[in-house]
Amino acid sequence: MPDLLAFLLGDWRVERTVRDFAGAVAGGGTAVGGAAAAGGTAAARDGTTARDDVAAGPAEGRFSGTTRFTPLDGSGPSPAAAPAGLLHHESGTFTWHGVARPAERTLRFLPGAVPGTVAVHFADGRFFHDLDLRSGRHTADHPCARDLYRGAFAVYDADRWHTRWRVTGPAKDLLLTTDYTRLP
Repeated sequence: MPDLLAFLLGDWRVERTVRDFAGAVAGGGTAVGGAAAAGGTAAARDGTTARDDVAAGPAEGRFSGTTRFTPLDGSGPSPAAAPAGLLHHESGTFTWHGVARPAERTLRFLPGAVPGTVAVHFADGRFFHDLDLRSGRHTADHPCARDLYRGAFAVYDADRWHTRWRVTGPAKDLLLTTDYTRLP
């Protein structure tokens, strides 16, 4: 993947599974969604939003939604040239213990220190992680309080890529696996 920003530009279908191994942390469910979720959401520190919390307990579930990568300058998708940065907006309906709620998150993908790579930031500007898929694979760590998010990323082909975040620490014990498929 010689230029990650050019690769990501456009709309993607998102399929995510979430497993909570701790049994005491909310997180896991099913989501189906479009470009933007309805109002009434509250933002979490990681940039994700959901209407409200649900009962904690062992969880395993699925998220299905969409994500759109658009140029930060608002010029719209253009396959001719990679933008100077991308706004990543993901939305869907998060189902937890049988209850569906709108959910969304926004990230910023900025050019990395090395051409073809990116630096991923939360919507509020805080750094999240570097991403270098020039070889088709990458690993990244993100400390969050006393927990550690360890990400593994892989590109399957021009229209599919994958992330796997293993989250461990005193507050969380999660596995988040996401497949992205380019939409026409």
